[in-house]
Amino acid sequence: MMYGYFNGSILPVEQISFGVTDLGLLRGFGLFDYFRTYNGRPFQWDWYWERFANSAAKMHLPVPINKDEAHRVVMELIDKSNLPDIAVRFVMTGGYSPDSISIVRPNLLMIAEEIHPTPLNQYDDGIKVILDEYVREMAEVKSTDYKRVILLAEAIRSARASDVLYHKNGEISELSRSNVFIFKGDRLITPNRHILHGITRRTVMHLAQNDFEVEEGPVSLTDLYDADEAFTTSSTKKVLPIVQISDLTIGDGKPGQRTRFLLDEFNELIENW
Repeated sequence: MMYGYFNGSILPVEQISFGVTDLGLLRGFGLFDYFRTYNGRPFQWDWYWERFANSAAKMHLPVPINKDEAHRVVMELIDKSNLPDIAVRFVMTGGYSPDSISIVRPNLLMIAEEIHPTPLNQYDDGIKVILDEYVREMAEVKSTDYKRVILLAEAIRSARASDVLYHKNGEISELSRSNVFIFKGDRLITPNRHILHGITRRTVMHLAQNDFEVEEGPVSLTDLYDADEAFTTSSTKKVLPIVQISDLTIGDGKPGQRTRFLLDEFNELIENW
């Protein structure tokens, strides 16, 4: 049985419910964050909390719990799960509204979830993604608005792809739920605009700085044509090779050695987290 926290109480997830006047339901007004544990400990807790708090501030939502209290709740959810490792999802909505538009007091939910890991064969073979001309509104905020990728689900399946890579005005930004990197020789390049600043992205950039020239900046669609390697990063994907983008094959169509090196570095970091 998984447990969750809702506005001060910890309950089995199945017993948690929202009222119908919540702005998350009526207006789609909400944000979330998601992280996982390694060896029973929250991964990069300080960075995840910082991002969650920043997202809340940008959406003018006061966080009704402080960092230390939230950490105690997370550790209790981990303990109650009786699993070696779990994921934790924070969801904060605009709360119950008397006129369906005004914010009175946010609702805060924290739920423990089982981890759904990336299939191992995708690390060996790499993945394909398709292109979509789109930029998320308030991309730096991890909002609950994911309708774009949901509407594209059939197109992704039809292309035998795993995800979608967003671009606009000739510039790529991010995948639907993860960040993107390319290698040109020993230059590791990642977009810095119109993106969610991922925590795994940040971790990988720290790991890479001793071995590669790390660059943040605009990345054009044409940059993909002479990229030697590409990969995506997220809480569940870690460092996942991308070998095809729509009809474009990246490099030789196989996961590259530099990407594999960074995956090994990441795995070494989390082994003793």
